[in-house]
Amino acid sequence: MTVVLDSWAVLTMLQDGPDASRVARELERGPIMSWINLGEVLYILRRRYGSGEADATVRDLCRVLHAELPPEAVVRAAAAIKAEHRMSYAGAFAVATALRHDGELWTGDPELLVPAAPWRPVDLRASVP
Repeated sequence: MTVVLDSWAVLTMLQDGPDASRVARELERGPIMSWINLGEVLYILRRRYGSGEADATVRDLCRVLHAELPPEAVVRAAAAIKAEHRMSYAGAFAVATALRHDGELWTGDPELLVPAAPWRPVDLRASVP
């Protein structure tokens, strides 16, 4: 099964939050992440730790995951998802990327954990091994 990570998943791993070890193990398998969501990780880390540490962390992440620039089809899908669901625009990119790859979306963001959604969210807050 293809795994797509959103920014919540990566930030919780970096901060040793819920299911951090599960996300770290998944990084060994090369999950997918949209550059939109990786950019979100970058700006949050820059605010907290400065540009040097943030840039180094994102560089390290790019060695173990597949960061994708969204093609036009994903941008259009994200716009449609955002129009239909109450979530951030970055969240809509995580969803659109997961749908593009027919993958699971690993997150703990309540906006993306939509009951009966057409995507497959995996709630990292649930601590399922």
